[in-house]
Amino acid sequence: MDFEQKYQQTPAWLKNKLTRRHVLKAAAGATVVAATPTFAQVTPNVVSQFQQALTQDKWQTLDAVLNHLLPSSPSGPGAKEIQATFYLYQLVHIQPSAQQEIDFIYQGVTWLEGFTQKRFNKAFYQLANEDKEQVLVGISRSQAGTNWLNMLIVNMYEAMLAPPSYGGNPDGIGWQWLQHPMGFPLPPEGKRYFELPARSNSTAPKTQTIAIKQVAPLEQSKRFQKA
Repeated sequence: MDFEQKYQQTPAWLKNKLTRRHVLKAAAGATVVAATPTFAQVTPNVVSQFQQALTQDKWQTLDAVLNHLLPSSPSGPGAKEIQATFYLYQLVHIQPSAQQEIDFIYQGVTWLEGFTQKRFNKAFYQLANEDKEQVLVGISRSQAGTNWLNMLIVNMYEAMLAPPSYGGNPDGIGWQWLQHPMGFPLPPEGKRYFELPARSNSTAPKTQTIAIKQVAPLEQSKRFQKA
């Protein structure tokens, strides 16, 4: 079964990721404070590993897709400025992400590259902008493609809103653009949510999730550009 057939319906884990509650969790702890804290730095070895990963075709493709969905603009930061690819790398390699999400990311890259090679006989990251747009519009016409692009867009929201120690939002650039007050204290590396002692499920509060209205991926990504 190929990627398009396998994901012609949105899997349950992705439906959960596309909820408003999940997206807003990226900004957890962002309360009004008077002082600006010092932002945590990511360790050099993680940066080095990421730079090495960017020499691989799959990560060059992911980087190209993210930068096309959210290009740099005078009106606001793009995927490059919010370090969306670095955030995604940490989601895959540092955070305790579900294997099904990691597989979905990589299988989507393989499918996208097959689609691109068939049309242009080139890798996606080698295409001109207008050809990249044509490819992304093409895959968005299938539910599998829409699912994959929506997942990347949600990860960009997280990269823009999460504390810098998670890999994105360097120096709080996303918060500054959105005029969003950061939380205090910010979690340094070693005290991020996935590094804390596990909490008992019996004491965890139950909250209702509210689904985000589904928007066409390319249309949704353009909303980032609105100040």
